[in-house]
Order: sequence, then structure tokens, then C-alpha cells
Amino acid sequence: MTLRSQIETEAAEANRATRFLRDDAVAEALHRAAALAREHCSAILEANAVDVGAAAGRLDEGTLDRLRLDERRVEDLARQVEAMAEVEPLEREAGSWTLANGLQVSERRIPIGTVGANFEARPTVALDVAGQLLKSLNTAVLRTGGAALGTVTVLVDEILRPALEAAGLPPGAVGLVRSDDRDGARILVSLPKQIPLVILRGSGETTASLARLAAENGVRTLAHAEGGGVLYVHGAASAERAVSLAEASLDRLGVCNRLNLALVDRDAAHLVPELLDVFRGKGLEVRGTVDGTLPLDKPLGYEWANDPDRVATVTITLVDGIEEAVRIANEETSGLAAAIVTDDASAAERFLDGYRGTTAFWHATTRFTDGFELTGAPETGINVDWTPGPRGPVTYRDLWLRQYRVVGDGTQRR
Repeated sequence: MTLRSQIETEAAEANRATRFLRDDAVAEALHRAAALAREHCSAILEANAVDVGAAAGRLDEGTLDRLRLDERRVEDLARQVEAMAEVEPLEREAGSWTLANGLQVSERRIPIGTVGANFEARPTVALDVAGQLLKSLNTAVLRTGGAALGTVTVLVDEILRPALEAAGLPPGAVGLVRSDDRDGARILVSLPKQIPLVILRGSGETTASLARLAAENGVRTLAHAEGGGVLYVHGAASAERAVSLAEASLDRLGVCNRLNLALVDRDAAHLVPELLDVFRGKGLEVRGTVDGTLPLDKPLGYEWANDPDRVATVTITLVDGIEEAVRIANEETSGLAAAIVTDDASAAERFLDGYRGTTAFWHATTRFTDGFELTGAPETGINVDWTPGPRGPVTYRDLWLRQYRVVGDGTQRR
């Protein structure tokens, strides 16, 4: 069987399973999956040890860390699946009304069908994304980076599928691309009839190229490829708040929503030394256009978290007011998230109104650009598209299609 045929078969099984999904059965399946993850922890860790051993020397330490599982991480994964089981099912009716002619109209949220998910070599994402798709009554075809395929195969075949079957649901509701060939990702985004939507999680050009290929094939994507938080220090910012937010934004470096670019108003230039102390205290290389920094050798909004060799880097530059700060945040960054620190409420409003990215903050860190933190539900990723549709942290609550249901008595005419 060719790789394309295998993926088409997995997609066909997932499509057939869609009509059997029910909120109560899905919740039961997710609870069972959590129990099975704990029960089969040793099998998961054995498969993961093989994956990590094969990847050692080929992948950087940050990527290896995301690939590596231990008992604590398996337990965390089980708890996350349990949390997904416990959240409220999606409310299917968004509203209803009656037209003057007597037609009763309701706006409904209906499942998409089968959704693909292509994600980096992070095995925990398999249960995370599959759980969210099932919770929204969609089925899934998963494709992971080759380095995690052994672990993800165990998670699908020994955790998810048995849990679905035990809950009375078709095990084929979760499919898997069972090859480490990169063509698997390209095939996944080229089946519009079977897989009309694909969630893309990854970094940089690889994810962007898959999104372009998907568009050529008529497949919609929710892409989580770029990030990088912006912190704008306004002229009316207090030093204490500016330093506190800078520190809070850098608690982790290899995440998309951490501080990537600091924009300092010229009226707040006296705060630059304190900000540099924060950055250097975190062990960061500081690039930018202010005294005491190294020259910037990348575009201003370049995302350092996406560069494994230079993840411990941050950019800082001076700006001439709110308008320039907003322009840079909108035009020279991914549009993930931006924050302003200022004691001037009107200045904060101007910045928040002008910024067009997915999440805007005032006196809060961009690290809160996260589905669970903002909505109480795990996210499939953060979509930074500049088009209508789910944007920012995407959760199970976003994975639906709108449908109008109309009921008449047979007498209505146009």
C-alpha cells in the first residue's frame, strides 16, 4: 500500500466514525484514555526511550527535551486528558428567532467532520489535539514528526483507540499517518474531500510551505507557525512595572508567547539600562539599536524562540511614540501578541485600539496568550491569520461550522 493510500484509508475510517460521536461517549472515552495512559505508562516510556535514543545527536537539546517523556509528564498528560473530558460540551445552538412569515430559524454549530493535525515531534500533542477534536465531535488524522512516531503510535493504538472502543465508539475515529516520510504531511494537506481542515503546528518555513500547499489543494488550515511577544514601554511607564513585566515575560524561552521584541519609547529611554539588566540576568544575548547591545543581524521582528541555536536572544529598540510602536507590532512581527506598560490610560487605549494582532495586553505579560489561561480549555495552537475565523488561541470551542436550521409549516413563500 502506498503512503497516499494508507492516509486515504485512515481518513475514510475517520469519516465513517464521525456520525457516531456523542458528547457523553466522548467524555467517557477521554476518561478511559487517561486511565489507560497511567496503566500503560511503562509501554509509553519504552517507546519514547527508543525515539529519544534514535534522535540523540540529530536534534538539538531543546527539541529532545520536548520529545522526551518521563513518569511525571505521562501523569500530566493523563490529567490534561481528564480535564478535557470534564469541560462543558460545545453548545450546539447559538441562537434562534422567528421571521415575520412564521419561519423558525436557529443558528447551529455542527462538526466539521475529519480534521487533520500535523505537529512537531512532541508526543504529548497527540493526545492533546485528538482530545480537543473528539470533544468538538470531530474525528482526527494525526501526523507527527518522525522522531516521535514510535511514541505516538503507542498513544494511538494502545491508549486512544482502545478507549474509544470501550466507550462504544469506532476506534478509527482517530487515524494516524504511520510513516516518518515527510511526504505524509504533504499528502495530509491535499485531500480536501476527506480532510477539509488541517491544524498545522510547527515552526517557520516548513509550516508556511504546508499552508501554501494546502491552499493550492483547497484545504483550509489553522497554522501555528510564528510567534514572538512584543512589549512596548511607553513614556508614562513606571520602572517597577516595566521590569516586572519584562521578567514575567521571560520565564521560559522556547515558547512562542515569550518576550521577543522590546519597544522602548524615547521618553522612557532612561529605563533601558534596567531592562538590559533583566535580559542579561536571564543570560540572554541582547540585539538591537540601543547602547550596550549587539547589532541586529536579523529583521526587527525575527522570532528567536524559533531558532534553536539562538533561542536565548531578545531584541530591543527605541521608537518615536505609540504610532510607531503600533506600526512595528502590526507590520514587522507575526501578530501573535503585544503588551503596553503605561500609567496613561488614554495611551493604553490608543495602543490597544491600534494593534491588530490576536491578543493585546495592558499591564499583563504576553505569556498569557494561551488557550487554557484565557478560556479554561487547552488549545490546538494559536492561529495568527489575518482573515475571519478562529484567531488567537484555538480551542475545541472553535472547531465547528455554522449551519442555519429553518422550520416552517409549508405555507411560506418568497
